[in-house]
Amino acid sequence: MTTLVLAGHGTRSARGEETVAGLCDLVRAGRPGTRVEQAFLEISSPLLADVLAGLTGPVVVVPLLLAGGYHVHVDLPSVVAAARPDAVVAAPLGPHPLLAAVLARRLAAAGLRTADSVILGAAGSSDPAALADVRAAARLLSVRLARPVSAAFAAAGTPTVAETLERSRSGPAPRVALASYLLAPGFFQGRLEAAGADLVSQPLGVDADLAALIWTRFDQARRTAAAAGAGRARRSLREMPRPA
Repeated sequence: MTTLVLAGHGTRSARGEETVAGLCDLVRAGRPGTRVEQAFLEISSPLLADVLAGLTGPVVVVPLLLAGGYHVHVDLPSVVAAARPDAVVAAPLGPHPLLAAVLARRLAAAGLRTADSVILGAAGSSDPAALADVRAAARLLSVRLARPVSAAFAAAGTPTVAETLERSRSGPAPRVALASYLLAPGFFQGRLEAAGADLVSQPLGVDADLAALIWTRFDQARRTAAAAGAGRARRSLREMPRPA
């Protein structure tokens, strides 16, 4: 049986670790017959390398990351290659319409009004592809809310949250809402909450749609790996020497 390993980044926030643990429990409840393990790339424990080393049988690693970037394309694959080179690594969670649905609910819970301007606030990255993923997530949220949504970044990437807030203040909307495009509470959630928006939503957190998306990425990774294996098998058969 294939084991699902949820690979988070890691955080010094106790609430952040509790959120990831709660999400892991919700994912387990979705498929009681499948083993689900929780791991982190750094800071928090258990570390991904240690978890992978203790597993037998097929493994699919689903990154608890919302966009591409260094951790998705370099850090995580290097850990997997060293600890379990046969493991399959799934795509990051975002962008995806299910995330837009969660974001919309978090905004509604924070008190979003019809006339409010909306900004999607993410941590950011030095990888242009990761920034493009966040902008794609903003477009999906825009469709969900039926209003424009701008993407902005709290650390790396442009435009910054501060720049986007200033620009939004000059528009006709009476208030500016900041949608937190973060998985769990922690350092970057604090930065979003201190940015000066009229309201800031809570992180994505523990949500049934997020758990469903994790299983979607798990299934996609297994199908892709199976198709690749079948292709290699066909090529091997074609390359076998034929009897004289």
